[in-house]
This record gives sequence, structure tokens and C-alpha cells, in this order.
Amino acid sequence: MNAPTNIQIINGPDGKPEYVVIPYGQYMAERQRDPEVIPHEVVSRTVDGATPVKAWREHLGLTQAEVASRLGITQGAYAQQEGSDKLRKSSRDKIAAALGIFPQQLDF
Repeated sequence: MNAPTNIQIINGPDGKPEYVVIPYGQYMAERQRDPEVIPHEVVSRTVDGATPVKAWREHLGLTQAEVASRLGITQGAYAQQEGSDKLRKSSRDKIAAALGIFPQQLDF
């Protein structure tokens, strides 16, 4: 017996599966189960010299001013933190929350 599913498979031009679409709620639940996941794009940016904070901000399409506003600090103060290789735990936790990620995703 086949159970109904909310997963959709999209085939490519060759007729083979190319994409999988899942409900947003399911995606978020799975993402929260594995807070260690770091997107390839973020890792690539750090390899190219960006700090993890900057790589995440750029990956999420945010400006320094937007993140600073979320933190309640000036853009200049945020820029200084973003450029730091060594953040205090409290700063890291606040920045992670402002970015909507887990603090451990900034530790790599």
C-alpha cells in the first residue's frame, strides 16, 4: 500500500530525476535536526578568505547594515566583529541568532 507523500520529484530534460521538492515545514524540521550542516557556498567563501560570519551573511543575502540593525549596533561595530577571526562566545551567539543559524555553524 502506498502512503500519500508531499515530496515532489522533478525530472530533467533527459527524463531522469533532477530535483526533489519537499514542504517547507519538513525542510525546516530536518534542518533543525542537523545544526552542523554548512552550505558549500559558505565553505567556499571562507576558503577564499572570508570569515565564517561574512560568508554566512553574504550567503543569506544580507547587508552589514541589516545584520547590525538586528543586533542593535552600528554597521561599523558589526563590520569590526564580522572581520574578527576570534569572536567571544556571547558575540558569536548573538550574531548567529541575527543570521538565523546555529552558533556552531560559525565554528569552522
